[in-house]
Amino acid sequence: MGAANAHYYATRDPLGAAGDFTTAPEISQMFGELVGLWCADLWDRASRPDIAWIELGPGRGTLAADALRAMATVGLTPPVHFVETSPILRKAQAERVPQAIWHDSVSTLPGDRPLVVIANEFFDALPIHQLVRTTGGWHERLIACQDLLFLPIAGKQVPDSILPAELREAPPGSIIETSPASVAIMRDLAQRIVAQGGAALVIDYGYEGPAVGDTLQAMRAHGFVNPFDNPGEHDLTAHVDMATLAAAAQTEGAARFGPVDQGALLSALGIAARAAALSAAAPDRVAGITADRDRLIGSDAMGTLFKALAVTAPAWPAPAGFA
Repeated sequence: MGAANAHYYATRDPLGAAGDFTTAPEISQMFGELVGLWCADLWDRASRPDIAWIELGPGRGTLAADALRAMATVGLTPPVHFVETSPILRKAQAERVPQAIWHDSVSTLPGDRPLVVIANEFFDALPIHQLVRTTGGWHERLIACQDLLFLPIAGKQVPDSILPAELREAPPGSIIETSPASVAIMRDLAQRIVAQGGAALVIDYGYEGPAVGDTLQAMRAHGFVNPFDNPGEHDLTAHVDMATLAAAAQTEGAARFGPVDQGALLSALGIAARAAALSAAAPDRVAGITADRDRLIGSDAMGTLFKALAVTAPAWPAPAGFA
């Protein structure tokens, strides 16, 4: 999964109608603007320190451009750092946020000031490990390749002791997913936030584990395809276990808030008022603005499928939207 996604993102812009999928910032400016105001509010209540604004996997830079514009209205104009490895996406980001500084990983982020980190649809693309239950116990799930045909198979057996107690007796065929890469990045970020001050906001489609379920999926041309066909030619993702990310941050001493539904967060941050203001300024776009708002917060769309998790330095104020 890691190798396939590295090739996929390095060789194309996957976003938009001509790509394979669309993210919330590409749907409406309201998303990025509200994220920016979330950051500005937290910064203001933290006594306006000199922060660095970080985005992990910033896509085309759309969220950042909208967030920075909103933050500037209240006097927050921080240096911008992107964690991005795709040369194609870096080029698109530079067109929207030319002042950004790029990083290949979180290991080189600034160490001299508080960090406010945004990760929207970032963790879902990190590689996962799967365990599958057979009649003989739990096994690591591996991928076999023969004549360029990729298929999942059961590998070596693993001891029950490494599994959550409540899942050990799941029926045969059950699958448990873990993402060591996600945990490592969250722990790194939490260490920095605890030491330097700041916060992180994670928004992704996910759940509160532990749980059983196979969530590995592939998107191409806005439709689902077999994740084992043509690796590297479509977007591979898996649902994010927000509870595990929260626990990783807490292990490093960070305070944890949520997860909450994306719809609840955006509603608490004022998406209805923002949609009304945009509609008043552009009466000919009312229907489109309303449809975009409903797509972002509707229970039948992204509103409940996507979750939001925030972590902060212990001395920082509680973030908005997580009451």
